[in-house]
Amino acid sequence: MEQNLFEQVGKKQSVFLDRDKITPHYTPDHILFRDEQIKSITTVLGVALQGKKPDNLFIYGKTGTGKTSTTRRVLRDLTDFSGKKSSKASAQESEGKGQAIETAYINCRTHNSKYKVLLKTIKDFYPSENFMGYSSTFVYEKLLDFAQKKNCVVVMALDEIDKLKDLDDLVYSLTRCNDELEKGAVALIGISNNLTFKDRLDPRSKSSLCEHELVFPPYNAQELKEILSERSKLAFRESCVQDSAISLASAIAAKESGDARTAVMLLLRAGEIADKKGISLVSDEEVKQAKKKVEEEVILNMISTLPRQQQLVLYAIARLCRRKGGVRKITGEENENVMFSGDIYNEYVGIAKQLKETVVSSRWYRQYISELEMFGLIISTMSGKGVRGTTRLIKLGFDAKKIKDALETEIFGEVQY
Repeated sequence: MEQNLFEQVGKKQSVFLDRDKITPHYTPDHILFRDEQIKSITTVLGVALQGKKPDNLFIYGKTGTGKTSTTRRVLRDLTDFSGKKSSKASAQESEGKGQAIETAYINCRTHNSKYKVLLKTIKDFYPSENFMGYSSTFVYEKLLDFAQKKNCVVVMALDEIDKLKDLDDLVYSLTRCNDELEKGAVALIGISNNLTFKDRLDPRSKSSLCEHELVFPPYNAQELKEILSERSKLAFRESCVQDSAISLASAIAAKESGDARTAVMLLLRAGEIADKKGISLVSDEEVKQAKKKVEEEVILNMISTLPRQQQLVLYAIARLCRRKGGVRKITGEENENVMFSGDIYNEYVGIAKQLKETVVSSRWYRQYISELEMFGLIISTMSGKGVRGTTRLIKLGFDAKKIKDALETEIFGEVQY
């Protein structure tokens, strides 16, 4: 009888005990070095247990600083504690005790419009019903009806909130809906990598927010090492990861960005490399080999989280780079992959108009260029000898084709040819 193709895979020994525990999507029970942030979120949301509407909360921080995992952990505990209080109050028939709380977590990169956010929320609250095809107004009123009938506080956490196409419309609706509720309430948690995303909001929406703000700082090397040590105990078999490999992965991530996600991915890919080699120990060598692959993954992930306008500017740079090649000096020498800032702005304007997006001023454009440079995606310098006039020269920090393809998937939904 012919051997099944997967039989040898099943027999192969792996360095992993539970691979899922060393992926960026895993939320640990104990979140290290975020006690202060947990306390702040708990304080803001805690008033819901007294039947009051919590203030809206906006959470900022670079990718991999623990914003999502911390928020989800607090929401989980809030829901559990509220359920226990409600059960106890019901048993004691004590009115006014045990305020009901319902929470919803929505990733706005996937659910990127007001309608999709509201639809995802009520699908969580009414899992046996199908609301697809109903109008946005109906879905919105269904959310309010849920809060009022259950007399509960609905806490909606919108991750990557800056990805919403109609951000202002949704924020205004959610902040004003409490005026329509006689019982119950709706509170908003917005999570974003972009500190300036609220600049897009209409003044009426801003004035109705009543929000708190919280910033998550990057982790340092020692913190990342402890985080990785805890995760490796859960994810890898005993004695399968060298301490020096954990230290190296932590040091690389701390140097690059203080990003726990990068550190975790380095160890994950290093483990996969060890398995591919058929060895039973993850050493410094596997971490070094994983570094290049992870750097590319991190860059592509970072691109997907950029605000829309920054994506358009970066796309203009990548597209121009692929088409023109570089800046030619008076001497005839060409600087490969180097673009004039003015040419990039003109390219950006054309792309924005094609997509019917708002065209930002040259002042905002320069701000976006500075931020892209801060992220390490581009390198800029003032023109020197051999270039007519004085202007800013800009060069991509990574492969133009990969950046262009990744952005086309984000912007258009598919690669353009």
